[in-house]
Amino acid sequence: MIEFHFKSDLLFDNKSDYSDWINRILESEGFVLGQIDYIFCTDDYLLELNQEYLNHDTFTDIITFDYTDGITISGDIFISTDRVKENASSFEVGFEEELLRVMSHGVLHLMGYGDKSEKDQRQMRSKEEEKMNMFHVEP
Repeated sequence: MIEFHFKSDLLFDNKSDYSDWINRILESEGFVLGQIDYIFCTDDYLLELNQEYLNHDTFTDIITFDYTDGITISGDIFISTDRVKENASSFEVGFEEELLRVMSHGVLHLMGYGDKSEKDQRQMRSKEEEKMNMFHVEP
């Protein structure tokens, strides 16, 4: 099950479009869905998590807690909508595009993709693009 929680000013009505998309991402990589919770929050909320659980005193756009068991993907994905807005502006892309990138980034982490080395970062960016292109909302 995929659930969405809103602790910022972001809200979206088409939750099923996002759930379907995340399911397609999992299937495309040979994984099955366990429980994924997306928590959309503020910078301050995510900074507190970053300090408490990771001992980092910096703002970030995403923190992922991984509860995956084998091919069954589960986890909590915290996303700062403040960071998404700022990054969208910095990268000169729309908010929706940057949100999809960060949402796919989190689930890719749960599937074992990393981003620590330059090679891993290139692969992560490529996978993000591939998965973002899978998001289709019918008019």
